[in-house]
Amino acid sequence: MEIKTVGIVGAGQMGNGIAHVMSLAGYDVILNDISGDALDRAMATISKNMERQVSRGKITTDAHQTALSRMTTTTTLKEVGQTDLIIEAATERETVKQAIFEDLLPHLKPETILTSNTSSISITRLASRTDRPEKFMGFHFMNPVPVMELVELIRGIATDEETFRACKKVVERLNKTAASAEDFPGFIVNRILMPMINEAVYTLYEGVGSVQSIDSSMKLGANHPMGPLALADFIGLDTCLAIMNVLHDGLADTKYRPCPLLTKYVEAGWLGRKTDRGFYDYRGETPVPTR
Repeated sequence: MEIKTVGIVGAGQMGNGIAHVMSLAGYDVILNDISGDALDRAMATISKNMERQVSRGKITTDAHQTALSRMTTTTTLKEVGQTDLIIEAATERETVKQAIFEDLLPHLKPETILTSNTSSISITRLASRTDRPEKFMGFHFMNPVPVMELVELIRGIATDEETFRACKKVVERLNKTAASAEDFPGFIVNRILMPMINEAVYTLYEGVGSVQSIDSSMKLGANHPMGPLALADFIGLDTCLAIMNVLHDGLADTKYRPCPLLTKYVEAGWLGRKTDRGFYDYRGETPVPTR
């Protein structure tokens, strides 16, 4: 099937980024969220990010305006149901995602493809709660979506080839690269990335190094563009912890045990950049390590 319309559920950091790239690629986009304020913030963010692309010569002013005209917003999930492709980009909690798909089911076209932007939750399990597991797959964008070139495409046990090909075609139209991943906890990127971040937190927890020394060591010693603790703050410590719990529960291996210090930061509400405190304090002009 040819995909022309895309519904995105969730207008947060990932959802607005996905809406941004989809509209620029020529798709008609319906962006949904339970909060009208969240939708207003998302549209303001998208416009601001596109203006930045215009100023850098990445896109034209006409492309910016045309992309915005392709987007509509709604707080009613029903309106998303008639799109060709739906990408769920809600919070990384399985119960939330399951509820969204269950609410969508009565409003879907027979040919609508359902996907989730989950970074770690079982695609097979999510698909099994719908009426179309063969038309369900993982569509995992990297953050920030307009900048990052990779999209992980994850097939559940029932996903058919036609659905995979249709989603791969969308990725190609976005001028991004698709990586095909099997449906195991964390898929590819987070199976490798999150244990590294968790080990960096253990290194801090055990007093091997400070926040500054750990991040400097990985930037200057391993040529990483960002230190693992700064990266954790950027991703969100709650998201990092959720993914580590999925890896630990799903693979039953102690090497994926979340560091107690990571848990402690999340319990404190220090979730990184989005709360102005994590492994760094962002409330001043420059970030200051909190340990």
